[in-house]
Amino acid sequence: MIGELHEWVRAHRKDLLEDLATYVGIETPSDDKSALDRGLSWVDSWLRERLGAPENVRDVDGGQYGDIKVYNFAGTGEPVLLLLCHYDTVWPLGTLADWPFTVDGDRATGPGIFDMKSGLVHAVWALRALDAAGLPRPAVRLVLNGDEEIGSPASRPVIEEAAEGTRATLVFEASADGAVKTARKGVGLFKVHTTGVEAHAGLDPAKGASAIDELARAVLALHALSAPDAGTTVNVGVISGGTRQNVIAGAASGEIDVRVSSAAEAARIDAGLAALSATDPRATVKVEGGWNRPVMERSESIAGLYELAREEAAKLQVTLRECSVGGASDGNFVAALGHPVLDGFGAVGDGAHARHEHISVEGMLERTALAAAVLHRLGGA
Repeated sequence: MIGELHEWVRAHRKDLLEDLATYVGIETPSDDKSALDRGLSWVDSWLRERLGAPENVRDVDGGQYGDIKVYNFAGTGEPVLLLLCHYDTVWPLGTLADWPFTVDGDRATGPGIFDMKSGLVHAVWALRALDAAGLPRPAVRLVLNGDEEIGSPASRPVIEEAAEGTRATLVFEASADGAVKTARKGVGLFKVHTTGVEAHAGLDPAKGASAIDELARAVLALHALSAPDAGTTVNVGVISGGTRQNVIAGAASGEIDVRVSSAAEAARIDAGLAALSATDPRATVKVEGGWNRPVMERSESIAGLYELAREEAAKLQVTLRECSVGGASDGNFVAALGHPVLDGFGAVGDGAHARHEHISVEGMLERTALAAAVLHRLGGA
């Protein structure tokens, strides 16, 4: 069955590439609401043309961020599957001027093609393949959000609500060198602020309390919280403070990125952040921020979902590998609720957020057929 699906998809190679070319040719930077509106409008029309009218659509205003749409498409089976696809990219408006969509043999390139515009094309054409073959498929709930690249501040509650009552979630983010992602680290974004007492560095140094000195001590304590063997990294990536070199600094701050592989490590980091304190009684240390995305741990249900996909891939004579990655996605939110999630189900290629971003065209066709087979299996076949 999967071989026939693959042949059907291969026969429509031109159509998939045309859809992808049009989609990549519509710029959707996360920080440009007007551009995001144009992109979402095109996607909405395209979805209706390719899949027909949905049973219903929920529109959620993203405020300053991209709007969110939740589509419910009827299926021939009872289970509802959740499909996650973000339509925003990291590339600023105008990038297409010197980097248009291009196909050279098996390599297709363009801003956002790998992360993750190709993934949505996979999902849509997988459903079309099943319909063309007359094969049962599950009801599908598709979430499109335009703020994933900046942490999904508006769409997180929408995604968590959309996951209710679903059997499994497929995230069409790009693969990791072809591997699907069965575990992702949680991400914490924090800021540490220190205050001191300003004084002349030469005339009255004893009257001052250096906020920079306190920040430096805090940075050392923060970096000491890293535990690479446990999958935990703590990085103070940006620091600022002080006014002049001859003034003892009255204020300073640092921006912190934390990655953890387990809830236990997240709790340890929370305790470490809470323990930060000033060494000089005239100074203060304050931490703000929080966990941007929870950990996606490889649960038994996630392992089972991967095994199902691996079995279908083997029928294509493809070895589908799994991996754990340090980056997070919207799949983290759903996995934290206890639902099975298979992430990285999208493009085969490389270069996320980089100028060499590209996909394999053959990989796109193969992954589309694989998605169709997995959807068929999850639909009760």
